[in-house]
Amino acid sequence: DKTWMHTPEALSKHYIPYNAKFLGSTEVEQPKGTEVVRDAVRKLKFARHIKKSEGQKTPKVELQISIYGVKILDPKTKEVQHNCQLHRISFCADDKTDKRIFTFICKDSESNKHLCYVFDSEKCVKEITLTIGQAFDLAYRKFLESGGKDVETRKQIAGLQKRIQELETENTELKNKVQDLENQLRITQVHASPAGSVTPKSPSTDIFDMVPFSPISPQSSTPTRNGTQPPPVPSRTTEIKRDLFGAEPFDPFSCGAGDFPPDIQSKLDEMQEGFKMGLTLEGTVFCLDPLDSRC
Repeated sequence: DKTWMHTPEALSKHYIPYNAKFLGSTEVEQPKGTEVVRDAVRKLKFARHIKKSEGQKTPKVELQISIYGVKILDPKTKEVQHNCQLHRISFCADDKTDKRIFTFICKDSESNKHLCYVFDSEKCVKEITLTIGQAFDLAYRKFLESGGKDVETRKQIAGLQKRIQELETENTELKNKVQDLENQLRITQVHASPAGSVTPKSPSTDIFDMVPFSPISPQSSTPTRNGTQPPPVPSRTTEIKRDLFGAEPFDPFSCGAGDFPPDIQSKLDEMQEGFKMGLTLEGTVFCLDPLDSRC
């Protein structure tokens, strides 16, 4: 019911940019809490004061806020320094004692530690915190509408993919066993031939005394009627992996790898957990309806 500053399209199809100074980030013990943020701000302010006395300036950054997260970029090169996904952001607030300072706490994707990011902005502190809150609100709705309701379906597809990979491995093992048996049969036939006798090599035949069809016949050394050699059979430059029955392995992710990554189950579980925790913004927990019970 809150009146937001931006249109949903601005945050879902584009992003809202802001300029600020970046004091840095530091690890905190808790994902939420005013005292937690206050200690982090005090720590980073002290570290920045020391660097300033050494002649180092506070670096400027550009914040790009959208439903996909908060990106921290170099304003000149546009190189992304940090990419904080919204479901990982659990706390966002501006400093009541210093109107230029705002912070947010985000769970690091690699270490799973909670990091507090601290910024300095002369005019946009209030607007930036509200924009992050609105982006979280929209991202949560989008997750419930598109991602949250079909979590089980995507988990089942991930399970099917794993089963298909297991079947492909079994097919490969069976194919190798068949090849080994064929080799052993040839060796047995050679040893069973009478000593000293030379029998012409003939292609193996099936139960109907037919030579098995091969799409690529070995190159013949016998010249044609006009005395010239037949053209060589072109070699296959790329070998396509096939299963025991000669079919290409089925890959359900070949058409949409971006929609169903291999770690889809853990990723969706993580997003559920993050959004379920909610975003505390100036003492208000931004949490919409409970997550769908089917998820």
